[in-house]
Amino acid sequence: MKEFEERFRELQADMISICMEYIDDRADKVYIYASCEGNIIASKFFYLINNQYVKSHQVNDALEDEDERYDASPKRGFMVLDILNEDIEKIEALCKENNKDMPTEMKLIYDVKSGHFTAEYNYELVYTNDDVKTASYSANEWFEEVQHNRL
Repeated sequence: MKEFEERFRELQADMISICMEYIDDRADKVYIYASCEGNIIASKFFYLINNQYVKSHQVNDALEDEDERYDASPKRGFMVLDILNEDIEKIEALCKENNKDMPTEMKLIYDVKSGHFTAEYNYELVYTNDDVKTASYSANEWFEEVQHNRL
């Protein structure tokens, strides 16, 4: 049991780590949306930087004039998403190996200043049984919720 939880935590820590690397460890908070539903694996990530919530491709919009700019190129963003999706696949395999339910949705929040990590898991179908929703739709919905409620 302990091995499962340890490995699960390590994979989540890897997800946070790659998102921190993307912004050179310069953010107040990191948010990761991870989805595994049916045969769909998807992820998105965004940040709180200088009191502004920004999607990964918009990180430079939150910088002060004197701040060094981020490399927010599409190529770099897709590299992060590839690693996040690989980690989700590894979590899925870990859950299968240990006869555990795989969350359909994981919302990870890492507060950089305090080092506090929170995770919210959902095991219900979120979008595969919906005519309109997609993983991307759900991730954007969470971004709006976080932005509105300043989580």
